[in-house]
Amino acid sequence: MPVHPETTARREIPRRLAARAAEAGLDAVVSLSPENIAYAAGFVIPSQPLMRWRHAAHVVTADGREAIACVDMEETTVRAARPDARVSVWAEFGGNAMECLAGLLADLGLAGGKVGIELGYLSVTDHAQLAAALPKAAFEPVDDLLARARQLKTPDELELLTRLSRISDKAIGDALGAVRAGDTEMDIAAALTRGVYEQGAQQFKLMIVATGERSQLPNVGPTTRVLEPGDVCRVEIFSVLDGYQAGVCRTAVVGDPPPEAERIYKNLVECKYLVRDAIRPGVRASAVYDAFLGKFEELGMPPIAFVGHSIGVNLHERPYLGPQGDQDLEAGMVLGMEPLVYRSGFGFGMQIKDMVAVAEDGCRLLSDVTGTDELFRIEA
Repeated sequence: MPVHPETTARREIPRRLAARAAEAGLDAVVSLSPENIAYAAGFVIPSQPLMRWRHAAHVVTADGREAIACVDMEETTVRAARPDARVSVWAEFGGNAMECLAGLLADLGLAGGKVGIELGYLSVTDHAQLAAALPKAAFEPVDDLLARARQLKTPDELELLTRLSRISDKAIGDALGAVRAGDTEMDIAAALTRGVYEQGAQQFKLMIVATGERSQLPNVGPTTRVLEPGDVCRVEIFSVLDGYQAGVCRTAVVGDPPPEAERIYKNLVECKYLVRDAIRPGVRASAVYDAFLGKFEELGMPPIAFVGHSIGVNLHERPYLGPQGDQDLEAGMVLGMEPLVYRSGFGFGMQIKDMVAVAEDGCRLLSDVTGTDELFRIEA
C-alpha cells in the first residue's frame, strides 16, 4: 500500500502531542477512536471504524516515541503506512486487544507510568481489562487534550483540507450542472459520487440531496424523487482523505425560483459575508454568531443554533459559532460555516456551507470553486 504524501508530511502532529503530554505531566498519550488514530497516526486503519471491537491504538510518549497496536488482519496495512513506527499485533481469534496494548505500554517503559488515554471512547469492560493488565499504571482522560490539539491545524493539514474543500465544491457544481428537470435526486447523487472519486477522494460522508419539499429536511440522502420546475435543491457532501473531511453545501433551483426564494437567499448571502468578515483571531465564537443573527433575524424565521463549527477528523468539532461559543478563535483553525434556513414557511429550505480557515489577518475561503452569490440554476 503506497504511503500518501500527506501521511508522510503530517509527522508534526505526534511531535505536538508529545509536547502536550509533557506539559500535562503525562508519560504518554494513547489515541483509541478511529478519528484520533487518523489524526495522530496520519492514516485510517480501514476496518476499525466498521467494527467497534476491532480495537487499535496509537501511542506517543512524552519523549516522542511512537507505537501502534492493531488487529492481525490490519498488520500489513499498518506497517506499509507507518514503516517507521513500532507495531504490536493482537490475534483477531483468540487474542485480546487490551492485553496487547498493555504489553506495548510495558515495552515502552510505561507499566507504572501516568498514561493519558481516551476514556470517553474506551468501554467499561475494556478499561477494566487494561487496568488489570497494568495495575501500577495511572490512566488519565485525554479526550479534551486531543480535542484541543485538533483545533489548530498544521500547514499540511490545512493543505489537505483546502484540497478536500475544492473536491467537494467542484463535485457539487458539476453534479448540479449535469442534471435537469425530469432527472432524479439519484441522478444528482450519481454525478456527485463520480465527481468526488474522479478528483481523488478516498470516500465521502453524509451526502445530502434534498429537493423540493425535502429541502426542508436537515440530513437526508437521495431518493427517486423527480426534479420539477421551481424545485429548490440543497446538495451537500463531505469528501474524505486519510480520515479528514471537508463539507460543502450549495443551493440550486430548477428553472425559475418559487416566490420568496430569492429574497431568502439574498439574506443568506449577506449573512455569509458578515460571518466571514467577523471570523478573525481573538474574536469570541459567540460574537460571530451574533453578527449572523443580526442579519438573519430580518427574515423572521427560526434560526439555527450555530452558524459554524470546527472540522477535521470529525464532522463537527469545537468551537461552535453559536450562543454558547465561549472560546476565542485562533489562527490555524478550520471551520465549516453555514448560514441556512430549514423551515422557511414556504415549502423549501436553503443553505450555503463553505470551508474557511482562520488566518492571522482574518478569514480565508477554502471552498472557492463555485460562486454562491446567486442561486445555481438547473435547466428546467
